[in-house]
Amino acid sequence: GSALVERALRSRRFGPYTLQAAIAAVHAEAASAEATDWAQIVGLYDVLVRADPSPVVELNRAAAVAMRDGPSAGLALIDAILARGDLNDYHLAHSARADLCRRLGNTAEARASYGRALALTRQEPERRFLERRLAELQAT
Repeated sequence: GSALVERALRSRRFGPYTLQAAIAAVHAEAASAEATDWAQIVGLYDVLVRADPSPVVELNRAAAVAMRDGPSAGLALIDAILARGDLNDYHLAHSARADLCRRLGNTAEARASYGRALALTRQEPERRFLERRLAELQAT
């Protein structure tokens, strides 16, 4: 898998699917989130944003930036996406925002964002996860 992605990237003839495969390969090669080459992933998202621009790709890039540069950096990017009106009805944007607020110790904003995500999601496993996160914040 990774060798095929590397060969496609070296050919300089690649598109969004090749970039997505490269991002997945970097994730797959890492033993843990901490061991992931977040700089490489952000770089690949930089190219993907230009090749196939979308708010969801920007959100994914923001999550990678948060892992590389810290939650404040990722939160600023997510807030900019939401301020444009993009992804306001996308539960994962609010869930990601909530997690970064939680990591920064801003429990009030985390609760609000988890609540918004919970209101938007219909998937029962995601609802249970969000409810658990909200309960954890209530306990603090």
